[in-house]
Amino acid sequence: MPAPTPAELVLIADNDAEIAEFLAARLRADGFDTALARDGYQALAGIALRRPGIVLLEADLPFIDGLALTRQLRADPATASLPLILLGAGPSSADKIAGLKAGADDYIAKPFDPAEVSARIDSAIRRHREVRESSPLTGMPGNDRILRELQSWIKRGDPFALCYIDIDQFKAVNDVYGFVRGDEFIRALAECVYAAAGDAGAAPVFLGHVGGDDFTILCLPEHAEAVTGFLNDHFARRVRQLCEPRDVERGYIEHADRTSRRLTRSRLPTLSTGVALSTVRRFADAYEAVAEATTLKSVAKSHPGNYVAFPEGRAPGRTNRRPVFWTNDR
Repeated sequence: MPAPTPAELVLIADNDAEIAEFLAARLRADGFDTALARDGYQALAGIALRRPGIVLLEADLPFIDGLALTRQLRADPATASLPLILLGAGPSSADKIAGLKAGADDYIAKPFDPAEVSARIDSAIRRHREVRESSPLTGMPGNDRILRELQSWIKRGDPFALCYIDIDQFKAVNDVYGFVRGDEFIRALAECVYAAAGDAGAAPVFLGHVGGDDFTILCLPEHAEAVTGFLNDHFARRVRQLCEPRDVERGYIEHADRTSRRLTRSRLPTLSTGVALSTVRRFADAYEAVAEATTLKSVAKSHPGNYVAFPEGRAPGRTNRRPVFWTNDR
C-alpha cells in the first residue's frame, strides 16, 4: 500500500509572535506541521534548512519585507515553485495586485479567519502538488497521482480495469524523425486517450501519463474493451498523419540498426495494452494492480499489431472490431 503522505510543513514568517503562535496552533490542529520565523533573514534560513511545503509571509517583515522576499524566492530556481501566501494588515487593492505580480499565490488580509487561512493553505498545496505531479509534455497526472487514484478505487471496493498502454516501434520514430516528432506522437496518444474515453462513454474514468510513451486508463471493467478499441482506431489515424507519407505508403520506417549500422525496417507504430481487472483478481493495493497490468502489457507486446491482453478468465485478443488501416506486424 502507498505510504501515507507526511504532514506538510508550513513556515509562518511574521514578526507578531502572538498572531504567529495562534495561527500555528490552529494549523497543527488541522494536521499541518509548522515552523516560525520573525524576519526576512530567518525566513530565508528556515526555507533553506526545513524545505517547507508552503510559506506564509507577512508583507511588513523586518529586514526583508514580504514583497521583496517573494521576488527573491521566485528568482531562485530552487524555490521558484514554492507555494507562497502573503499576509497584510488592511491591504489595498494595489497592495494585493503588487503581491500577486511579484509571484505570491494568494494574499490574505489581517485580521483573518484561521479556518479560512487553513483552507487556502490546503488549496495552494494541492494545486502545486497537482502541477508538480503532472507531465510537462501532456499535462496529464503522473505516477504519484495515478497510484493515489488507483488506491482510492481499491479502498472503496469499486470494480475497475487498469489499462496500461505503450507505443510499439517508438524507438524507430525517435531514431528517424527525431525527438521533437517523437514528442508529437506522445501528445497525439494523449489526445487519443481522451477521445477514446469520451467515445466509449466511460464514466467514471481516470487518465494518466506514466512517462515517455506509457499511459494508463482507469475505468469500469465493462468499459475496457470499448475504450481500448476506440483508442486503437484513433491512434492508427494519428500515426498515418504523423508519419512521412512515403513510410505510410510502404508500411514501415527504414533506419540504421544501432549495433550493426545496417539498414533495418520497423513497422509503423501500434499500441500494446495490458488490462488488469479487479473482477478477475482481488488486488491488495495499487502496486499489485500495476504489476498485473505491466505483465499483461508484456504479453500484448509479444503479439503483432494493436493488441490488448486481458487476464485469464477474460478472453484476450484484439479489441478493435472495426477495420484498421493496415495490419502492422512487428
